[in-house]
Amino acid sequence: MTHFFLRAAIASLGLWLASSLLPGLYFASGGWLILAAILLGIVNAVVRPLVLLLTLPLTLVTLGLFLLVVNGIMLSLVAWMLPGFDITGFWDAVWGALIVSIVSGIGSAIFGPRGTIQVTIDRR
Repeated sequence: MTHFFLRAAIASLGLWLASSLLPGLYFASGGWLILAAILLGIVNAVVRPLVLLLTLPLTLVTLGLFLLVVNGIMLSLVAWMLPGFDITGFWDAVWGALIVSIVSGIGSAIFGPRGTIQVTIDRR
C-alpha cells in the first residue's frame, strides 16, 4: 500500500510540474492535485489496459507513438472526473501526460519497482 502512495506522490510531482510548465493544466488547490494523482493511478491500473488492448493495431502501425495519445486520453479522463482539475485542450493533455511519464520514469529509476531506493554496485 505504501508503494501505491509513493507512486501517487511521484505522479503528483509530475502533475505539479506539468501544471507549472503548461498554461492549459489547472488545479484549484493542492488537494485536487493529490486527488488527481491518486485517481490517475487508479485509471491507469483499470482503464488503460483495456484501451491499450483496443488500440493495439494503431499502436503497432505508429510504432508506439499512439501511446502518447492514450496517456493524454487517460489524463483527460481524470480531468473530466474531477471538478478541481481542468485541461483546456488535447495537446495540453498529451504534453502533460508526457511530463508526468518522464517524472514517473525518473522516480521509478530512483526508487525501483518495490518503492525503495536501490543501490547498484558494479564490481569489475
